[in-house]
Amino acid sequence: MISSSTVVNSVVEKLRQALARGQWRSGDMLPGQRELAEQLGISRPSLREAVIVLETLGLVRSLPGKGVLVLDADLAQAQTPEAVAQASLADVLELRYTLEPFIAGLVAQSAGSHDIGQLRLTLMDMREALDSADSEAGFTAYIAFHEALFALTTNPIFQSVVQQTGNALKQSADMLRNSPEHLAARLSENEAVVKAIRDRNSALASLQMRRHILAEGERMGIALNIPDDHPGP
Repeated sequence: MISSSTVVNSVVEKLRQALARGQWRSGDMLPGQRELAEQLGISRPSLREAVIVLETLGLVRSLPGKGVLVLDADLAQAQTPEAVAQASLADVLELRYTLEPFIAGLVAQSAGSHDIGQLRLTLMDMREALDSADSEAGFTAYIAFHEALFALTTNPIFQSVVQQTGNALKQSADMLRNSPEHLAARLSENEAVVKAIRDRNSALASLQMRRHILAEGERMGIALNIPDDHPGP
C-alpha cells in the first residue's frame, strides 16, 4: 500500500531536520530500514518513499545491499544550478515533455475549483498581455501558468524534482521573449489544458500538454527526441 503524500512529506521533513542537525553526517550510513522506521514511528513503505525524495534532493544515495549513504548537501545543491545552466533548449523541452503531461493528468484528477481558478487567472493575465501587445507581461504570465500547474501536484517526488529544475523553464526566456507573435498560440494551447483539467479528463489534459510542448519545439525549430513507443500528439 502506497503511503499518503502527507505522511511522506512529514517523514522527509523529519529526516531533513535530522541531517541539518548533524545527526548523520556526510559519509555516514543511515540506520537500517526497520530500525529507522521504528525510530520515526512510521511504516517501512513510507520510509522508502521518503528516501526516494531525499535522493531526488541530492541528500542521500541508496546503495544496493549496503544501505543509504548520506551525501554532502552543500555539494549536491551547488551542482544542480550548474547542470541546469549547461542544458540546451532541447534538453529543457525533453524534460518538460517528460514531466508536464503527467503532472497535468494528475492535476485533472485532484484539482478543486480554487485550483482551477488560480490557473484561469494566469490565463487571464496572458489574455490581457496579448490584447495590450505587452510581450514581457505575456512571458511572465506564461511562466506563472506552468509554475502554478507544477504547484498543484501533491506528489512529493514531483514537487522535489520541480524545485530542483525550476530554472529549466526560465532558461528558454530569451526564445519566448523574442517570439511574442506566438503568445496567442500558447494561450490557446494552455486554455485547452485547463479545459481538460476542469472537465476532469486526465487523459485529455496530458494529451493537450504534450501537444503544447511539441508545438513549442516546432516554434523554436527543435525536433524532440521522443521514444518511438511514446504516446504521440
